[in-house]
Amino acid sequence: PGHLATLTADDVAAFDGTLIDVRAPERFRGEVEPLDPRAGHIPGAVNRPVGAFWEADGTLPAPERLAELLGLPGDRPVAVYCGSGVSAAQELLALASLGIDAALYPPSWSGWSSDPGRPVAVGE
Repeated sequence: PGHLATLTADDVAAFDGTLIDVRAPERFRGEVEPLDPRAGHIPGAVNRPVGAFWEADGTLPAPERLAELLGLPGDRPVAVYCGSGVSAAQELLALASLGIDAALYPPSWSGWSSDPGRPVAVGE
């Protein structure tokens, strides 16, 4: 406890790694936004919906399959966010099961989209 790497919005803006948005694809693309003031995603993020990483019985898939689903490039640092920081924790668990230490952006999309000074991307 207390050893999870976290990022601030400024850290995310300057992040030089793979930033993963775990929300549903339609929210990532900005087609739907039921909760937050703006729709879309943090520029540069990739969408890896958290629901895709769990088998029907609630377990993670085999490590090879999980790595394929994550599609992470090389040895770049990884950070994760969702809508409010809760679902991203599941993705952190999936990454940890592969030996990948990732950082969490706790305010997630709710925090980012609430700041009108932060850029927003839409589409893929």
